[in-house]
Amino acid sequence: MIVFKYIFWVLYRIWFYILVGLPILIMLPVLLISISKESWYPFFFKIARVWAKMILIGMGFGYRIDREQIPDKNKSYMFIANHTSMADIMLMLASIKNPFVFVGKKELAKIPLFGFFYKRTCILVDRSSSKSRKGVFLRAQRRLRSGLSICIFPEGGVPDEHIELDTFKDGAFRLAINHQIPIVPLTFADNKKRFSFTFFSGSPGRMRVKIHKFLSTENLTVDDTKPLNNMARNIILKQLQTFNK
Repeated sequence: MIVFKYIFWVLYRIWFYILVGLPILIMLPVLLISISKESWYPFFFKIARVWAKMILIGMGFGYRIDREQIPDKNKSYMFIANHTSMADIMLMLASIKNPFVFVGKKELAKIPLFGFFYKRTCILVDRSSSKSRKGVFLRAQRRLRSGLSICIFPEGGVPDEHIELDTFKDGAFRLAINHQIPIVPLTFADNKKRFSFTFFSGSPGRMRVKIHKFLSTENLTVDDTKPLNNMARNIILKQLQTFNK
């Protein structure tokens, strides 16, 4: 029986990468046009949402979104969530309609095909370089001024699987305070179980999403960064514990 499980997991992973790459190849001309001008990013974002939903459906992930508050389409936000799976990117795209730009680690740019578009549409950061981290603020500022939102997974990477929720980095909160934009915490309940970074694991099933009430940054200063960080983390951690009961 265990042999069949391992065969399934191998085929399931291969199927995931096919779902990631095949739509990109099919839509390649349109995608190349959509990234040729920064002002056309909202069009690219719409295509990315379709791509994400195709992957989730193709993998057998039925997702359910519980919204405590709905983002205004004419405002910018800082979207944050816990990070446990390669499917987090797809689920975030499926959950949020407001065009946003991911801030993510530069290593993902090495993935064939996906990485080509990733490095041209996302804000890449080398977390080992203080200069790179500072550069994120300048690039994010330009995107926010153009009316876009930002998405950051504040754990700063994918924690070990035994860790329910890692410590949050301050960058997302400092950036939100500097630009006086609300923070939108999201909790992804099932991604670790459905499709973790452990190769021999995963299965089709439901993915629950909770979009929490927004955290205002109005009148906050840089001194409020850590309390805001802790507040957001506690909201997500409490929801994870509720989901896991």
